[in-house]
Amino acid sequence: MDDLIIRTSSGLVQGARGKGVRFWKGIPFAEPPVGARRFRKPLPAQPWEGMLPAVEPGPLAPQPVDPSGGSFRLVRTSIPQSENCLNVNVWAPQEPSAKPLPVMVWIHGGSFVTGGGGLPIYDGTELARRGGLLVVTISYRLGALGFLHLSPYADGSDADDGYVSNAGLLDQIAALEWVQDNIAAFGGDPAQVTVFGESAGSMSIAALLALPAAKGLFRRAILQSGASQALPERQGSVLAGAYLHMLGIGPGELDRLADIPTSELTRAADKLKRAAGESAVMLFQPVVDGKTLPDFPQNLIEAGSAAGIDVLIGVNRDEGALFIPPGMPLLSDEKNAQAYVAVTGSPEAAEWTRGYPRTTEGQQQLMTDLFFWRSSLLLADAQLPYAPVWMYRYDFTVEGHDVFAKAFHAAEIPFVFNNLDLLQNVGVEVNASMRIMAEKVQDAWIAFACNGNPSTAELAWPAYEASRRATMIFGADSRVELDPDAEKRRRLTKRS
Repeated sequence: MDDLIIRTSSGLVQGARGKGVRFWKGIPFAEPPVGARRFRKPLPAQPWEGMLPAVEPGPLAPQPVDPSGGSFRLVRTSIPQSENCLNVNVWAPQEPSAKPLPVMVWIHGGSFVTGGGGLPIYDGTELARRGGLLVVTISYRLGALGFLHLSPYADGSDADDGYVSNAGLLDQIAALEWVQDNIAAFGGDPAQVTVFGESAGSMSIAALLALPAAKGLFRRAILQSGASQALPERQGSVLAGAYLHMLGIGPGELDRLADIPTSELTRAADKLKRAAGESAVMLFQPVVDGKTLPDFPQNLIEAGSAAGIDVLIGVNRDEGALFIPPGMPLLSDEKNAQAYVAVTGSPEAAEWTRGYPRTTEGQQQLMTDLFFWRSSLLLADAQLPYAPVWMYRYDFTVEGHDVFAKAFHAAEIPFVFNNLDLLQNVGVEVNASMRIMAEKVQDAWIAFACNGNPSTAELAWPAYEASRRATMIFGADSRVELDPDAEKRRRLTKRS
């Protein structure tokens, strides 16, 4: 059979060749979550007849779109959106291998409200070609459609297929189950799956490390700029009640959700965010519902939920620069303290906020430390008794560059995927130092996925242990530092 024609569990798909790889895009892994299937668990894709062309990515989940193209100038206003968004994309080396190859599965970020596995910045061509492995990117439900805490409002009459919470996480699990069932047909090894993701994708992976339903679906995990993050059940329930009220849906009327236009659902979500106020952060995110997610991911990981899973985790040095640009009005001390207490779950965060200057730079560092670095440190410590852990900090910048002058949140993504040519095509300057950095970072990610250790011939990377806390600093002079910013780390984590 033509090596571009693959028989999946739902039918035949035909891919294509290009740039030294084979690829298949827009493959459904679940039934469309539309109409009566809104807010319900994903079901396996129904079989199709004939050959499914798989050369174009599927649509984005319904979401707001920045017309400027965001930090990387990649405008996505022309990319279709649809609730029928549950699909995967697969890249494999040009020539089939005699032995099964490692698999990397990307879970995209976007604050749980934007993004998609088919976005060009996540193209897996270079990762698959240079790594000699398979790359899979997935899409999942976003915003209210993916993370509304609806289970408390269901009447319980349809327990097996009723309204759920954390539908977006259930989508991710369904995609990973699809990988387990199908990736061997593409040449991949289902026993050598590494999940990797950034921001909300990384927070999703933290949840997957904790979820009972995700056990056995992957062997390794790379968490880029995000760790344990979830809403308490009561807060999720209050938000869901407010959302239903905005739609005019009362108790016992959830079935009306099937007929509401998508645009009305997204408008209600926007209205809810405005009503919540400027200090509210990520209204739609995983919820500790007691069923899908029994407890906060951090607690479950500390109890050994991810035993045996190798973890690579880290942050960017200037995460907050993306969220607090120069000239942006700063929150009052009171609202700032409230926001960080909410997102960290620690009352002490109110005191911590007072230790940072009320300047743009000071508040950028506050967000980097409290929201991103602290949670990553805590997750790393939680996993240490159960499996090897590696830690990094991404510092790479280009002085005076109009995009990469700071190591802002998400700045590492085009380097991990080595998609700098895409940025060059939209007018972003790409120099030799950037190409060198892309290869260094990508090679480390590939080594981890293939060998369970990110060390390369160029960069030896020791594991992160409580006694030394070795951390890879990616920069112009990439190097390992032992326990960087140790005093601050001890203060934020209460760990010696």
